[in-house]
Amino acid sequence: MRKVMTRPRPRPTTTRPPAGRPPTRRDSRTPPSRTSPPVPPSRPIPAQPPPHPTEVFAERLVLVLSGQRPMHWVARHIANTAFDELARLAELRPLCTDGHRPTIHRIGHYQPHPETYEVFVRIAAGPRLRALAFRLTLGADRKWRCTAVETGTPHT
Repeated sequence: MRKVMTRPRPRPTTTRPPAGRPPTRRDSRTPPSRTSPPVPPSRPIPAQPPPHPTEVFAERLVLVLSGQRPMHWVARHIANTAFDELARLAELRPLCTDGHRPTIHRIGHYQPHPETYEVFVRIAAGPRLRALAFRLTLGADRKWRCTAVETGTPHT
C-alpha cells in the first residue's frame, strides 16, 4: 500500500485591486510600475517506485476476503492448493463486518528464501483488528503466486 500525500496548493497571486471603490494612490496595494512576481516553475513529481508484491497481494486478498471482489479476480495469481483454501475462506467472509470497510494497518514480511516471502498483515475491520498471513513464491515464469493463505479466527 503506497501512501500518497498531497501538498496544499499555493494561493494564486492577483494584481487586481480589492473590490469596492476604485483604487487611489494611497490605498492601492500594488504600485502601477510593478509587475506581479514571477511564478516559480512547477517541479516535476518524482516517479514513485512500483509497489512491493506483498503490498499488491495483501490488497487483493483483503478485497476478496471482505466480499468486495469475486474469487476469479485473483485466480491467476494463486496456486492450486491455496486457491482451494481461499475459496473456503471467501465463503466465510472473515473480513466482512457490518458496514465497515477493512483497511490495512500494517504489512510485514519474512524472506526465508530469495524467491519466497512469508507475509503477515494486520487489518482493521470495524472496531477490531484481524490477521491475515500468506506466502508468495516466485514461479518459473518469474511471476509471484500465492501458495498459502490463512486468517486469524475472529473472537466471538
